[in-house]
Amino acid sequence: MPGTSRMPVSLREGFNNVRNRSRVSNQLAVLNLDLFRNIIFFLFLLRWTRRVLWKLKGRGLIGTLAEVYSDARRVLYGYFLRMPGVRTQVRKQVDDALSKMQAKMVPTNTTRYLTLPKEGWTTDAVRKELEALANMDHTRWEDGYVSGAVYHGEDELLQLQTEAYGKFTVANPIHPDVFPGVRKMEAEVVAMVLSLFNAPPGAAGVSTSGGTESILMAVLSARQKAYHERGVTEPEMILPETAHTAFRKACEYFGIKLHVVSCPAPAYQVDIRRVSRLINSNTIILVGSAPNYPHGIIDDISALSKLALKRRLPLHVDCCLGSFLLPFLSRAGFETVPFDFRLKGVTSISCDTHKYGFAPKGNSTILYRTQALRSYQYFVDPTWSGGVYASPGIAGSRPGALIAGAWASLMSVGESGYLSACTEIVGTAKKLLDHLATSPVLASELEVLGNPIVSVIAFRARNLNIYDVADAMSARGWHLNATQNPPALHVAVTMPLVKVWQKLAGDLEGVVEQEREKERVRLVEGKKTRGRG
Repeated sequence: MPGTSRMPVSLREGFNNVRNRSRVSNQLAVLNLDLFRNIIFFLFLLRWTRRVLWKLKGRGLIGTLAEVYSDARRVLYGYFLRMPGVRTQVRKQVDDALSKMQAKMVPTNTTRYLTLPKEGWTTDAVRKELEALANMDHTRWEDGYVSGAVYHGEDELLQLQTEAYGKFTVANPIHPDVFPGVRKMEAEVVAMVLSLFNAPPGAAGVSTSGGTESILMAVLSARQKAYHERGVTEPEMILPETAHTAFRKACEYFGIKLHVVSCPAPAYQVDIRRVSRLINSNTIILVGSAPNYPHGIIDDISALSKLALKRRLPLHVDCCLGSFLLPFLSRAGFETVPFDFRLKGVTSISCDTHKYGFAPKGNSTILYRTQALRSYQYFVDPTWSGGVYASPGIAGSRPGALIAGAWASLMSVGESGYLSACTEIVGTAKKLLDHLATSPVLASELEVLGNPIVSVIAFRARNLNIYDVADAMSARGWHLNATQNPPALHVAVTMPLVKVWQKLAGDLEGVVEQEREKERVRLVEGKKTRGRG
């Protein structure tokens, strides 16, 4: 026909072949895309199914539902507090509380120095201001009225620590060639503490700034070990609810999922069966306290050790509070339990030398069963333009003066001194426990939590509000520690408190009687009683 032309057969077949190949390629592309989507969905489903199964295995159906309910309630309550009317009231209450706290912490009759002086003060002027600051109104720890905080405080030891500090004021362990004496003292302090905790040959440790840093380093070491040896990228930790909050800080800092396990009455030790059920392939570390801060209870470290060995996991024992008391319990004739490196499953221990080791504040140690475990907390950067940089922990520069103070304390007190201190401190705790159990006033109202065998005693009220008891004791000059879940008070016996424990017991009796009388008056007046906290 005019205006048309016929395509050669060979060319038409070529176009058809190209069209067919294009259609097949498109089908393969769609198929590959669908396959990729299905794989992604399958992996997503597998990931969350595994998490749900782990949750059900660890918590059980009822426990899982209870946890979901608790989480949902917390989230909804957070939204409720952000509502316009509620938020204003909450902000007002927070501001009032902060104002009261600031008034208590920073008295209005003192001068605050918020900028540098135009001209430097004379030495005498600085000394005069330091004296005024030291004598500001405070709870009299010197008289033994403070629970914990200051563990020794005798003038002779304080003077020796001050002298040691003065000799090494500018010392920094990051320069061991410049300050070899500090390096030697640090190594010796760590070796002494390792020896106290029956460390095996090849054990190692590092000095730190306090118990929190020791705990952070132990958790970091466990995380790095799990990553390098097992490829764990979503680490999880199982923690007794009474373990120090520094472990929770470590989880937040290092991206670790936290599983908290209850420590039920009457023992208030961590539930080993629940710990076992929560272990999975992402678990990097188990934890036990010796003793814990809230109640002074030692977890069943032997059972945790067996579990750690069975599941091939690190076990950290937090002995920051047990410090230099626990290792001397047996020799002092007191009840004790296994807690240290003699248990094969224990891989790391934190111990505060600045508590019952009587060293200056800012001293602690983290101990490892092997040098390899310690190496996981190291930081090394060979590529920095400033040269090869390495540090054993979080800090770079550290105060060598504090290490000198710790070394001087340990060398001055010695084994006999620590044994004597253990006898006095734990012996006083036993006397206080006995008084709580035999005093008609206290025994009928205060209930000791668990079986504390070291220096910390926690008790709650049967009928009264325990926080009213705490406030009344504060009014009498005492600084005790209020805890929660359950509401309680605890007393950490120290060398200063040894001298006044009978005064403490007598004031407790007076306060309990006083609060009982207030409750009776409320009943007579037809008012609602305060009840238990």
